[in-house]
Amino acid sequence: MTILDSIILGVIEGLTEFLPISSTGHLILASHFLGLEQTNAHKTFEVSIQLGSILAVLFLFKQKLLVNKTLWLKIIAAFLPTALFGFLFYKTIKSLFGIETVAIMLIVGGVIFLIIEYFRRDHDDSSDKSVDDLSIKESFMIGLFQTLSMIPGTSRSGATMIGGLFAGLSRKSAAEFSFLLAIPTMFVATAYDLFKNRNDLVIDDYSLLIIGFITAFLVAFATVKAMMKFLTTHTFISFGIYRIVVGILFLTVFGQ
Repeated sequence: MTILDSIILGVIEGLTEFLPISSTGHLILASHFLGLEQTNAHKTFEVSIQLGSILAVLFLFKQKLLVNKTLWLKIIAAFLPTALFGFLFYKTIKSLFGIETVAIMLIVGGVIFLIIEYFRRDHDDSSDKSVDDLSIKESFMIGLFQTLSMIPGTSRSGATMIGGLFAGLSRKSAAEFSFLLAIPTMFVATAYDLFKNRNDLVIDDYSLLIIGFITAFLVAFATVKAMMKFLTTHTFISFGIYRIVVGILFLTVFGQ
């Protein structure tokens, strides 16, 4: 891997981590076109630069997280299902990884977004709940949706945003809670993966990791702000269509 490769992957991570389009799928596709082999060290690099994206969310929502103590209870309640499933089924989850699985889940998720938006076509988002209106029970339910993202290609953001819509949140609020829930989820998942694969990282990897980390932070910072603004006037339809197109691209590229 070169410095340019690290920057490219950092940009893709920052762009896709908080959009409902599967960062894992995009990193796999990008690595393929860059000629990077999916070794354990490379997979660990991809997981590690996610910390940059997490830091971006902390910066953007630090005031809300410091002031609203109840919000942390909701985030923890939503995180618990993923923590439990991840701990119990770590090896099983890893065995699910496969190009075909990623492609299928990209397409399935895209279709679900289109179906949801079809039934919400006359819906007024202004009447929906905000994150402050969420109950602990509803937060836990969104966390159950997040467990679906353990299937590669599902997209953690996509699953939690869909869960948020089912909980009665507006599109913007569903995205906001998804971003906040990423803090404990991605931090624990990244730390655990780094610990499990610590022997696969050689000393030369750390300079590239830092470059990817900083790039992911900067791009994620801009992406989250843009996404919040976008969802005030737009739906998830474009993301649904995009997922289907990328899923088909996966099947075309890797199915040869």
